[in-house]
Amino acid sequence: MFRTPQMPTRLLAELFGRLAIALGAGVDLRRAWASEAARVPARWRPAMERVARRLAASDALAASLRDAAGVFPPLVCSLVEVGERTGREPEVFRDLAASLAESDRAARQLRAALVKPALQLLAAAAAVGVLIVVSGSIGDLDGRPVDILGLGLKGMPGLMRYLALLAVGLGGVLIAAPLVLRSWRDRGIVRQVAARLPVIGPALVAGEAAAWCRAAAMAGHAGLDAGRLVELAAGAAPGLRMSAAEIESRLRAGATLDAALAACRRLPPRVIEAVGVGELTGTTPEVLDRLAPQLEEEARAGLAAAVTLAGWAVWAAVALLIALIVVRFFSFYAGLIEAAGRPL
Repeated sequence: MFRTPQMPTRLLAELFGRLAIALGAGVDLRRAWASEAARVPARWRPAMERVARRLAASDALAASLRDAAGVFPPLVCSLVEVGERTGREPEVFRDLAASLAESDRAARQLRAALVKPALQLLAAAAAVGVLIVVSGSIGDLDGRPVDILGLGLKGMPGLMRYLALLAVGLGGVLIAAPLVLRSWRDRGIVRQVAARLPVIGPALVAGEAAAWCRAAAMAGHAGLDAGRLVELAAGAAPGLRMSAAEIESRLRAGATLDAALAACRRLPPRVIEAVGVGELTGTTPEVLDRLAPQLEEEARAGLAAAVTLAGWAVWAAVALLIALIVVRFFSFYAGLIEAAGRPL
């Protein structure tokens, strides 16, 4: 039996946005959820109906969502629980919908930016394939195929080997991607290297910090203590996970929240400074709300610059390939002319 995939961020944002409006208007949660279950695409309808049945049996919404086989992300489940415990479901759902909508917008912008470099890379790979096929129809004076690229790949047999190599490379990327992501989240070697890279490193760090700020701001608006705030924010930014018990212990020992967070060496200095200002003025959630868009903009700008650099790198590789082909053709024809001029 296939597992139902996680509901898309855009769909979740629309779902909780409508729930916030319905609950704010006094509509019963069970009735509002049943209406939403009939509205979502068929792929996720069974999970929605399962939650509806549990709500009809007087179960809590957060527990029902967690029982939906991974359809709803942990952060969503945690924030729903916050709303239930504080009695602020409409406000929490509204904040959650806004945060999810922003995350979806950023993801769509990133995907759109990656289209051009991907097409450039595809065109370069196709050009190499065409040259391999063409090289099989060009022969020297002895009738042997000419290796235009110098890779030992000529004609249709060479094209088959080339496509096999591309398939192996793509498979390797698909296998490595989850491992790379896990290493980043677990603060492994990938994070240590990537965070130090120019352009892309600061962008990745800023994007992660923005997610932490948004989740922490929502937790602060809901009135959660520091330990629960840290736990909830970790759901949005796993790479910035901190020990809630350690934070609470430092606070009980007299440390300020910004000092307790700084001691964990997870958050960027700008976030620590913002928490300090917010704690001093009693407006920590509001300060984090203002900082999150700034960090998101920095992340988008950095990723856009990295994508642009990737596009130029692809074009540089294509230009280098063309130069190599021109040199090899020149050498090939110069060799033919020289051989033709030799006495028999």
